[in-house]
Amino acid sequence: MRLRFLGSTSEAGACPSLYATDRGTIVVQGLTLTDPDAQADLRHVLHGESAVEVPRELLLEIARDVLSAPEPGRCVADHD
Repeated sequence: MRLRFLGSTSEAGACPSLYATDRGTIVVQGLTLTDPDAQADLRHVLHGESAVEVPRELLLEIARDVLSAPEPGRCVADHD
């Protein structure tokens, strides 16, 4: 799998950051959620999974950028 950096809210480009994969998925880089109360609110966490906290502004910014750009190999006119 290959990653393409999408953006970060950190001035130094550290976490939290989002990446697009060549599989059509998103990878989230961030500090592991360690607050016990917040961890208790998580559902269906499988072995090997973890949760990271991402600022809402980062998700909105990346969503606007990703949704406004055509998918690789797809013409803008192809959108439904």
